[in-house]
Amino acid sequence: MLRMVNPSHEQLKGQYVRFRVRDIHLPEPTAVLHELHDDEELEGKVVDLSDDSRVEGRAFVIVEVAGLRSPCILSVDRLLPHS
Repeated sequence: MLRMVNPSHEQLKGQYVRFRVRDIHLPEPTAVLHELHDDEELEGKVVDLSDDSRVEGRAFVIVEVAGLRSPCILSVDRLLPHS
């Protein structure tokens, strides 16, 4: 069945609109965030290390980042050098 477009909605064509990432149905909101922000760098404070931090290639850090509710956990070898 073909869905009819509401005539008032037709006025939206060509218009710039705003919306929240969480309201996107397709593609997945996380895919949008990755596409837009994958190369951005974050900075935060290391608050803990994994128990196996002495084993090469298995160390993880827990980093608190201002503005994020949850800490970030990542491999030590993914940390960027300070500029």
